[in-house]
Amino acid sequence: MLLKLFLILVGLAIAVVLAARLTTGLYARPKMYEAADVPVRRVAIIFGAGLWRDGTATPVLQDRVQTAADLYFAGRVEKLLMSGDNRFVDYNEPAVMRTLALSLGVPEEAIVLDYAGRRTYDTCYRAKAIFGVTGAILVTQAFHLPRAIYLCNQLGVDSVGVEADLRVYRKSSVLIWNMRELFATVAALWDVNISHPVPVLGTPEPIFP
Repeated sequence: MLLKLFLILVGLAIAVVLAARLTTGLYARPKMYEAADVPVRRVAIIFGAGLWRDGTATPVLQDRVQTAADLYFAGRVEKLLMSGDNRFVDYNEPAVMRTLALSLGVPEEAIVLDYAGRRTYDTCYRAKAIFGVTGAILVTQAFHLPRAIYLCNQLGVDSVGVEADLRVYRKSSVLIWNMRELFATVAALWDVNISHPVPVLGTPEPIFP
């Protein structure tokens, strides 16, 4: 009896996780574009993606910044909002993203940093609440893009997305990212539809006053 109950609960949990992923995937599909075809928006939002122990950008983060820079030079966006985690003195995703963008030729005045983008939810929430963004191109990898598109749109930022998969990543890493994304997607639907958490905020800093 207990085994049967356990199997039922496991089955329900799997169904919920898969349903959440399917929901965001179907929602995001018509809003995903190739870089050359994406509708013009004034702002691109680039999500943090971790740093190595020495403080340098991971390949995933490098690809996000490169894709955003390409959008800028193609005239698809005017500003790059780089959002990441900076809770610790020796961990500063936005600063590393800025340095990368500058090295690619993006001018300083086109870069805006959000130091409190601890989660995708926080980044989308703060994009509108702090930076006054109402429409954006979201730049991230394919495994993350559906959740990002869903969250930003649900939080009031009319968003489309561009995949930043510029290289072949390790299969083991891709598997881990996709597994983690399953549970992150459930949490995202919970946040935006039920719990409505408020992230770290502050004084508004509109990108376009």
